[in-house]
Amino acid sequence: MIITPLSDVCGAEVIGFDCGGDIDHKYFQAVQSAFNKHSVLVFRDQHLKPDQHIAFSKCWGDIKGHILTQYLLPGYPELLVVSNKKDDNGDPVGIEDAGRYWHTDVSYESVPPMGSLLYGLEVPCHGGDTLFASQHRAYDNLPQDLRGRVADLTAHHRFNYTQIQAEDGSARKPLTKEQEKQLVGAVHPIVRTHPDTGRKGLYVNPGFTDRVVDMEEGESQKLLDTLFSYATDDAVVYRHRWNVRDLVFWDNRCLMHHATPYPAHSIRHMNRTTVAGSVPV
Repeated sequence: MIITPLSDVCGAEVIGFDCGGDIDHKYFQAVQSAFNKHSVLVFRDQHLKPDQHIAFSKCWGDIKGHILTQYLLPGYPELLVVSNKKDDNGDPVGIEDAGRYWHTDVSYESVPPMGSLLYGLEVPCHGGDTLFASQHRAYDNLPQDLRGRVADLTAHHRFNYTQIQAEDGSARKPLTKEQEKQLVGAVHPIVRTHPDTGRKGLYVNPGFTDRVVDMEEGESQKLLDTLFSYATDDAVVYRHRWNVRDLVFWDNRCLMHHATPYPAHSIRHMNRTTVAGSVPV
């Protein structure tokens, strides 16, 4: 097994590790260490059936379900389909426009996920990259006075699915009344301490963070915009260019990510699992 850094910000490539086979304890410990160090791991050339994808994900913790049950792989409720393919009736088989904005997965819930594992079954020849932004590095780059200002502040996160669905060109399926009731939002610290490494990082994102708690609207938005500028700066970003059969595992506790566009005639078809996490502190 060879683990090679992909950038000095985040990301490492893992060669010679079979995520679908029997996991050697010694190798798995090395992979765990690399995950805490690099935040994004790219396992190349994986040949995973859905049950193998799920089994490897469970090595990291319990699988967390997703509110968008409309896009789960039939027979595998643990797997969310991210795809622009259509079924025989012309309906989307997955979320076509998933994550085309900076966000941290499911930060709008009170106990957001630890990590996500996305498996590339079909990828475009051009475009469709995923950008990852290290929020450890973003926090480190904050001026000292700004760090002090946000140290004890909290922010509210919500999933405005209706707004996304209403955008031009969106093919997203509507939510049920029961799903709408689940979207109550959550409040989290603006600065989060990683539970495994103790490192501090920003924990706000343009996709889901809508306000700073107990702050006037204008001042809140100004502060969030300032934080977002550090959180998405090119200096903290690693761009992942997908190969077929890449399994990419990222740490939602210290990263944001952003899916980039790709040509309309191309196919981007992927399965994702999400590993349950803990309450941010």
